[in-house]
Amino acid sequence: MSELVARTGRHQQRYEAGFRLISGCIPFKYKIPFEDDGDTSEKVVEVLMINSTSGPGLLFPKGGWENDETVEEAAVREALEEAGVRGDLLNFLGYYKFKSKTLKDEFSPEGLCKAAMFALLVKEELHSWPEQSTRQRTWLTIPEAIECCRHPWMREALQEGFSKWHANGMISTVKDGDDEDPVVFSSASSPDRNIYLI
Repeated sequence: MSELVARTGRHQQRYEAGFRLISGCIPFKYKIPFEDDGDTSEKVVEVLMINSTSGPGLLFPKGGWENDETVEEAAVREALEEAGVRGDLLNFLGYYKFKSKTLKDEFSPEGLCKAAMFALLVKEELHSWPEQSTRQRTWLTIPEAIECCRHPWMREALQEGFSKWHANGMISTVKDGDDEDPVVFSSASSPDRNIYLI
């Protein structure tokens, strides 16, 4: 049983212009494959996905961004609660809008959501975590993750956000050098992108 407890702070949920604000991340690590002759080849990036509790397909950890935390803190918390991993946020990948059938309320009657997504380099996988009874973790290569991804907006975050950032040498980071204050970030991702229905 996990000593950590998932937050249930829907009363603290942030909203902006009719959108429920979400924070999440794409957890990743490097795997160094071994060839038959014992030599190691180039390291391969793998991303961590979790099962959906409401149907087929896999997801990246994400959830409501609450009033008493920063967007970065929310992303780290969701990775811990849903996937049982800790690590370093390295890059802001963009905002992704979607429409949820299950997250409708008085502040977002249409179920509109706006997710801030980050890249998280995994440093620790916990043996127990708050949602382990309902979540299974799966490490996948990027092509495998694209194939298994349940939601189009998450697939876009992986392909247009994470993959492009990683291919460009991971040049930007959330934290600037040794400074502990998060960098003010901007994204090439348009806030006016299509809204996906999930």
